[in-house]
Amino acid sequence: MEKTSQTKPDADPEPASAASVEKFDVLVTAEEAYPAFERAFLTAKSEIIASFRVIDLSTRLRSPEALKIGTTWMDLMIHTLDRGVAVRLVTSDFDPVAAPELHQLAWRTLRQIAAVRELTRDCGRLDFTLALHDARTGLVPRLILYPLVRHKMNQLARTWHEMSDPERQRFRVETPRLQKICYENGDGKLCFPLRPVDLFPATHHQKMAVFDRETLYIGGLDLNERRYDTKRHRRAAERTWHDIQAIATGPVAQAAQAHLESFLDSVAGRAAPPPAAPGFLRTLSRRRRGMPLRLAPRTVLREIETRHIEAIGRARHLIYLETQFLRHMPLARALARRARECPGLRLIVILPAAPEDAAFDSNQGLDLRYGEYQQVRCLTRLQRAFGSDRFLVASPVQPRKTESEGRDALENAPLVYVHSKVSIFDDFGAILSSANLNGRSMRWDSEAGIYLDQTAHVEELRRRVMGHWLPPQSDAAYLDPQAAFGHWQRLVESNSALPPSKRQGFLVRYDSDVARDIAAPIPGMPDEVV
Repeated sequence: MEKTSQTKPDADPEPASAASVEKFDVLVTAEEAYPAFERAFLTAKSEIIASFRVIDLSTRLRSPEALKIGTTWMDLMIHTLDRGVAVRLVTSDFDPVAAPELHQLAWRTLRQIAAVRELTRDCGRLDFTLALHDARTGLVPRLILYPLVRHKMNQLARTWHEMSDPERQRFRVETPRLQKICYENGDGKLCFPLRPVDLFPATHHQKMAVFDRETLYIGGLDLNERRYDTKRHRRAAERTWHDIQAIATGPVAQAAQAHLESFLDSVAGRAAPPPAAPGFLRTLSRRRRGMPLRLAPRTVLREIETRHIEAIGRARHLIYLETQFLRHMPLARALARRARECPGLRLIVILPAAPEDAAFDSNQGLDLRYGEYQQVRCLTRLQRAFGSDRFLVASPVQPRKTESEGRDALENAPLVYVHSKVSIFDDFGAILSSANLNGRSMRWDSEAGIYLDQTAHVEELRRRVMGHWLPPQSDAAYLDPQAAFGHWQRLVESNSALPPSKRQGFLVRYDSDVARDIAAPIPGMPDEVV
């Protein structure tokens, strides 16, 4: 990292590989991504390999081509298998205490896959794995965290108490890992043992598929109805979801194939991960064995973090970061260092107005407060390093008024929830991945992305990603790394002073005041936990 910080500002970036990414198409929101994903399934000739955090096969089909064969992704999966295409799919399982809703969704997918096996003519072509990350928390951290875990257990017991009998029966079936550590007593109460339980700190967070070993679908978007939104974002705030995917061909697709074939063995410690490949980036970790004092897994690869820091060290004019979270202090330090080294460098950050659970579930739990603490620290460091004339943080909102005074609104308008993960560095490089700019994505979870080093690809990503937030027919200067910052700053300031119906584009000032009010450190807790 130190060597990176000393890179000469005027040095030409070294390309990852002239041909690592050949064809490259950007997909903005599920309105574009889901139909493209469906078409890739329909045109696959022999095999598909994929890994997602969340897949719900009851998700409705959107493309005209797919709607000819059915109405849901279950229909498309059956159709694909019946055509003779082999499908290998890995989805993530989750800690049943820390994330019971996600654990339940994961096992619901397993039941959907069982139905697919029953309905397809050739179930042998379907290889499905519901994968819980192998990392476990050591005994001592489990003892220390027991009060927090106990609080989660008590919340589950209260939820159970409010369920009807049919809901309880379904909950039992869909939370098998939870059922192993709890029981229903004679009074119908959900009870947990008074002892520490295993904790699973990491997940498989990547969202990607490779078709016929030559076409890669990758980015930050999983597959379910919650994640479907259009580019207009005209819906209830809690139903908005902004994300970016891409389709790429070239050697990067073969690198992604090798990763998908091996990452479970790499995480389990059964094999080393494939060598680094130009244009393809990963985060991988594995379980620490014989380390009872450690909460965190052992990081095996942090290529996404390393590439970010290298690119930061080369940027001269404009860095654009669009992310769900900006909580990773090593990245904030690298940005602050580069701000001091390069007085002409400017930084634009696009964040959601609030975390999802704070905006839509009114969560103010300790995990949320610790996450806000991490983000406030990073933003404060960046503000001090860049100053207000070189640093802009904005959030997208809808062009209509809302009466809500909660965190699902900003500047009197419903928020647009940002889940995308895109970083653009001048004209020389860009990263599109599943990784947020937090320690969890940089060090713990299984993540994957691509690095673009061809100017045409970088410009296309900038045009589609940055241009999405701008008014129609915006001047080309809004996308010029040397001129964009001033235009964006004036646009955001103007929008923030106008009523929602008079604004141009989507962006207003990000407001960190509420986050600062509730932010709370947790002494001894790893930064990467959030």
